[in-house]
Amino acid sequence: MPTPTQLTLHRASHVLEVGFDDGSNFRLPAEYLRVNSPSAEVQGHGKKVLVAGKQDVGITGITPVGNYAVLLQFSDGHQTGIFSWQVLHELGLGYEANWATYLDALQAAGLSR
Repeated sequence: MPTPTQLTLHRASHVLEVGFDDGSNFRLPAEYLRVNSPSAEVQGHGKKVLVAGKQDVGITGITPVGNYAVLLQFSDGHQTGIFSWQVLHELGLGYEANWATYLDALQAAGLSR
């Protein structure tokens, strides 16, 4: 599993940039991270919860969790998802497909970002 070599929060653009030792580099919007939080609140108990209305959410804090993850604090008060390096890498690799699926789900549910 790749490990991060860079973790930069771009507050103005609400983007978390993560670089890994395999050469991959991802710019992950705060909204994308918030709606894909690994927390039980979002992941549910067997069925992922569709989170809407987070277009303007930002990241207000990053707390290291051991040597394997970070806890992200979001401007809407959400702060229970621990983002392991593996989760961040997978979210980076799957960004385009995950984002398209999320937008389709919002539209189908009649919800907005």
